[in-house]
Amino acid sequence: MNYIYKIYLQLFANHVNVTTDDGNSAPYNDLSPEIKTYYDMTLLDEAQPQLVHDQFGQKRPIPKGSGKTIEFRKFAPLNKALTPLTEGVTPDGSNLTVTSMTATVAQYGDYITQSDVLELTAIDPTIVEATKLLGRQAGLTLDTVTRNVLQSGTNVSFASKWSGTTETLVTQRKDLDKTAILKVDTIKQVVAKLRACNAPTINGDYVAIIHPYVAYDIMSDPMWIDAHQYAQPTNLYEGEIGKIGGVRFVESTEAKIYSGDDLASDSRTLKINHGGGYTGAITSVAFDGGTVATDALNGKYININGISVLVTDSDSSSITFASTNFGTIADDTVIYPAACPGGAVFGTLFIADGAYGVTEITGGGLQTIIKQKGSAGTADPLDQRSSVGWKAMKTAKILIPDYLVRVESCSTRFSATAQQN
Repeated sequence: MNYIYKIYLQLFANHVNVTTDDGNSAPYNDLSPEIKTYYDMTLLDEAQPQLVHDQFGQKRPIPKGSGKTIEFRKFAPLNKALTPLTEGVTPDGSNLTVTSMTATVAQYGDYITQSDVLELTAIDPTIVEATKLLGRQAGLTLDTVTRNVLQSGTNVSFASKWSGTTETLVTQRKDLDKTAILKVDTIKQVVAKLRACNAPTINGDYVAIIHPYVAYDIMSDPMWIDAHQYAQPTNLYEGEIGKIGGVRFVESTEAKIYSGDDLASDSRTLKINHGGGYTGAITSVAFDGGTVATDALNGKYININGISVLVTDSDSSSITFASTNFGTIADDTVIYPAACPGGAVFGTLFIADGAYGVTEITGGGLQTIIKQKGSAGTADPLDQRSSVGWKAMKTAKILIPDYLVRVESCSTRFSATAQQN
């Protein structure tokens, strides 16, 4: 015979007193340590795969009791020992030269408020799903913090423009066009640049973080080797897709896309406003949707219907450029900013060992915060609200600029439509 037993899970809760907003003490049931650990691990498990840019940095724990400053250390290489040893005489030896570099951590976080759902010690499916969403958000947020620091480096190379076998070198972003795609030759140049400064590899190769749109171009090269052909799944980096030219490539949608500055002081994009749109070759368009000062857009690139043009003149409601055929442009067509004639530009990071440092997300770097219904005192008099959230202390620091190269390129297929991230 089967018996059904009803178990009251509240009996397993930790009973504690909290101080309410009116200063009185009131009892409520706290999460057990086991349940709290479960939610913590769920958050971390969801955040970890998003931290692509953190993988190759020097890790440092969050400082305890020392303010907001975290310290990274950079060791200088030793000089060559070219003086022959004298028999029986011990030389003076060398000393380590350590440079301390500091960075200021900042705090990030978010939460979700729910109604009457968090039931104390129970593993509530709603809270689990909310924790998973917050974990992914936390991972993407912290990854972007690191990415933005790395992308701010000044060690930059640009993909060449190609017309058949004719190469045109590029020295600044605004001169890139849709033919300036990442090629094996550019990768080999970056590898030579890193080797020339004795930049150490990471497990035998350099590493590059690449956007899927750029990966599309380079993966078509016959020299490309898929990741599964040279490494076991357990030895792959998060997001690793393949290898070429002595570089292992890690793919991430969070690899940086540059698509130009905001077009208006209060809007990133503008819209066509002409009372019927445009057709054929034109030299100007009327717009609305944002506040633009006269001449503010002069010298910038814009993108309409996937075609980028250089603005030669502008006022608060119109843009002028060289004669261009955009096809048929309907009213309310969005005018996007563009980084160059090719449209969006992609920043691929090539990384050597020791190039940068990051804070750990474990050990207090990333925390789960759960507030049960009834924990807010008089602020929630009917015990209607609970919440789950996260907060983290985060920073990143470029330690050796020569060990980190950003290569800017376009994509023939995707630059016209890719948006800044």
